[in-house]
Amino acid sequence: MGGNYLANRGCLVYLQNLMQTKVVKVDDAQIDSAKIKEAASVIDAGGLVAIPTETVYGIACRVRTNSLARLDRLKGRSPEKYYTLHIGRKSNLQKYVPTVGLKAQKLIKNTWPGPLTIVFELDAQDIEKQRTSLEAEVFENLYKDNSIGIRCPDNPIASALLRLAQNPVVAPSANVTGQPPAVSPEQVLAQFAGQIELLLDGGPCEYQKSSSVVKIAQKGLEILRPGVYSEEDLEALSEVKFLFVCTGNTCRSPMAEGIFRKGLAEKLGCTIDFLEKRGYKTISAGVIGGTGSPASPEAIAACAARGIDITAHKSGPLSKQLIEECDVIFAMSQMHLDRIAAVAPEAVNKCVLLAENRDIPDPIGQSQQIYDDCARLIEESIRKRVSELVL
Repeated sequence: MGGNYLANRGCLVYLQNLMQTKVVKVDDAQIDSAKIKEAASVIDAGGLVAIPTETVYGIACRVRTNSLARLDRLKGRSPEKYYTLHIGRKSNLQKYVPTVGLKAQKLIKNTWPGPLTIVFELDAQDIEKQRTSLEAEVFENLYKDNSIGIRCPDNPIASALLRLAQNPVVAPSANVTGQPPAVSPEQVLAQFAGQIELLLDGGPCEYQKSSSVVKIAQKGLEILRPGVYSEEDLEALSEVKFLFVCTGNTCRSPMAEGIFRKGLAEKLGCTIDFLEKRGYKTISAGVIGGTGSPASPEAIAACAARGIDITAHKSGPLSKQLIEECDVIFAMSQMHLDRIAAVAPEAVNKCVLLAENRDIPDPIGQSQQIYDDCARLIEESIRKRVSELVL
């Protein structure tokens, strides 16, 4: 049996030859579901299965204390270190992370399924929710310091297996700690033949390097391991863009853009100039706007009264590309919402009226008092919108 040991000159020698690792070849272009079901059954019964991912081979293991202890021994890894949960669909994330911030949403949109592990920090309320909604054994083995690491691999074999397994599954790289991760079935067997129940042979891995690991916190991205994606890649892939839309892009939307920057910086605890380094960009545009016009003097004055400088603003036109690039779009009126929907129908789910159920009237050509009233309405609306943002 796998637990037998033999004393030899003061050392414990593991009798590897008493277990035979079954090798099952799988074509990722035409997956045999019976083979995947067999592997999932092995995992659910407490066995260890080597699986291909797009990065390296992993050792799939159910999230049960006894199974994880065996995995620790196999890899020579300290039990204090937690493993990354692997999920077969992006939609499975909500079971483990109730609240997902905008930067994480952007990364997930751009990289999952794919070679990126994201470490999510949960607040006290969400951690308590998870503690009560998950089995105690699962919760204790997945969450550490109010955080959890999750990956959604882009290998068809791994995805199919994760969808079929009845238990949550972790799948650390197939290597003994300190050794290079296996990127082919032959390398898996070289390290673990006779120590794992099954190997799903999907051939060599696509990238042949580890996944990137990133932790998302309020202060920005913390790159824990570069991997397939570089730090520059991850910064670009996680940037969140806010767009404010009015008619000519010289009055309402420039004021909204400036006021929003101030409110967002206050929420993040940074200066306005540091927002883009934190991964947040604000833009404004007009549905009939030209290019290069400054904000109106009255709009500049209304913002200056609030300590906001929009003198550098230059107008720009709304375009399909701009709509597609942005993640959250605030329109000043229903007419602007309708224009956005006409230009890019697929973007309607990320567009809302800034003032919820009412239009913000256009102050163009009117008195400074009208501009000040408009700025006040914009400021009140933005204060509420910023408070709702999950960053």
